[in-house]
Amino acid sequence: MSTVVGRKTGLIMTKRRRHTPEQVVRKLGQADRLLAGGEDVAAVARELGVSEATYHRWRNQYGGMKADDAKRLKELEKQNATLKRLLAEAELEKAALKELAEGNF
Repeated sequence: MSTVVGRKTGLIMTKRRRHTPEQVVRKLGQADRLLAGGEDVAAVARELGVSEATYHRWRNQYGGMKADDAKRLKELEKQNATLKRLLAEAELEKAALKELAEGNF
């Protein structure tokens, strides 16, 4: 993970890195092995290179999933977002056409 120096604060921060669903599931499997070996959650999160909050969020979102399931979930979420955007655009067009038809422009 690379580091960046903040402009205003001068503090060293780590760059935000996105993980693919497959990487998250793989890291959660690694975390399970470490936890079974007697490590605590803080040590596991450090080993994975993420915060404890990120570990718990991943566990809630991807816990029990296989890599294929996680990939499919992300694909469906992306498709859902696209459909919502298309619906919003269609509703906007419909409202605009309705105003035009009523002569309120």
